[in-house]
Amino acid sequence: MLTVSNLTKAYNGRTVLTVPALHLPSGIHYFRGGNGSGKTTFFRTVAGLLPFSGEILLDNQFEINRDPVAYRMRVNYAEAEPLYPSFLTPRDLVGFVGKAKQSPAGQVDTLLETLGVNKFWTQTTGTFSSGMLKKLSLLLALLGTPQLVLLDEPLTTLDIATAARLFDYIRQLRAEQNVSFLLTSHQDISLTGLDLTGTWQVGEGVITAVTEQV
Repeated sequence: MLTVSNLTKAYNGRTVLTVPALHLPSGIHYFRGGNGSGKTTFFRTVAGLLPFSGEILLDNQFEINRDPVAYRMRVNYAEAEPLYPSFLTPRDLVGFVGKAKQSPAGQVDTLLETLGVNKFWTQTTGTFSSGMLKKLSLLLALLGTPQLVLLDEPLTTLDIATAARLFDYIRQLRAEQNVSFLLTSHQDISLTGLDLTGTWQVGEGVITAVTEQV
């Protein structure tokens, strides 16, 4: 599903992440590690938000730098701590992202109800709580027909009922559309109820496979 080769990410000349070779088969992958370990840097790099050296290939076909538009149409990302222009509403943002991602008919309505964003659809994001921002970011990350969705700390600030609906929706996407997911969490990953394909440890700028059960 995703193949990373010779990846190096540096800030101001200091290397913070090195991934010589990593292959992630289709499924749900959990990346764990402490604060500052490089999890978010890796997710943002895979999402196409950070420059890097190396190669990231999706489905042995779409390379992030060679095929930037096709790659980004197929890879979505929800940040751990989302922030949007304070004057925009969910209706504004979903309209823009939904059009860019070619959201299928009826998808927005389904996600609005699943994540509860319909309750504050026309409020400006500057008035939002952290939980409301999280719900909006998750909705945006599920728009379109992605092959890979990256969820950075999806449990943080999310209420139990919404989390349950979210993970039911993820299971549905896995079963019906073969969508893959990468996720991080500082909370108990068993709370998601998801069947993990792989677990990975991120630390000191490297990523290693975890063989023991989480």
